Amino acid sequence: MVVSHSRPLARAAVALATELLPHQPVRIEIAAGTYENSLGTDAVAVAEAISAADTGDGVLVLMDLGSAVLSAETALELLESPVRVRLCAAPFVEGLIAALATAGGGADLERVAREAERALEAKYAQLGDSGSRPASGAEGVATPASATPSTQTARTVAAFEVTDPHGLHARPAAELIAALRDLDVDIELRNATTGTGPVPADSLTRLLTLGVSPGHHLEVSALGPDATAAIDRVRTAVTGN
Repeated sequence: MVVSHSRPLARAAVALATELLPHQPVRIEIAAGTYENSLGTDAVAVAEAISAADTGDGVLVLMDLGSAVLSAETALELLESPVRVRLCAAPFVEGLIAALATAGGGADLERVAREAERALEAKYAQLGDSGSRPASGAEGVATPASATPSTQTARTVAAFEVTDPHGLHARPAAELIAALRDLDVDIELRNATTGTGPVPADSLTRLLTLGVSPGHHLEVSALGPDATAAIDRVRTAVTGN
């Protein structure tokens, strides 16, 4: 759920996320503005929205500014029934999109929170040296997934040119994650043109750090019973063939 000082801002953020990532089986609730529809936050409204958002798997709460955090913290004390809640420090818009994609894939609450909190990594990677880094020293570039020599030799590898006019940006990346959701496979992607990666194909935030644009060559490495099917689905997603 999202907590914002502004109801129009909250609704716009949710509209952006759901238009980029349609058909996600995720409930989203909003607590924004005051009862007079002016700027501000209301802890009671936040508590009610948390209860409404809870489907039994826990609730991730994204907040815009300082008093939204205070209202969310107060709301936890007002809940009438126990709810597993995670207050998340992720960026408001990027975090919401990453959380929606990850939760839509069936990830648990902690995984969804981690992905949301990493949501600025793609922007850091895209800006390169011109982008300022977090004061904490986080690098903003996904750590390549590791593979032991024994499993690496068993992986199925393919590479092909990306012809989708949008490359592998938010919407096609989310569609790709959804396409691979039901397969028994460990799959990694690498931008062979820039040398970025590899990254796991089930993470929206890491996929976006690849910076895959039309004309780039994407390398796919898959391990598991459905490796061939997974590579076929990646090829279809980024080339249309």
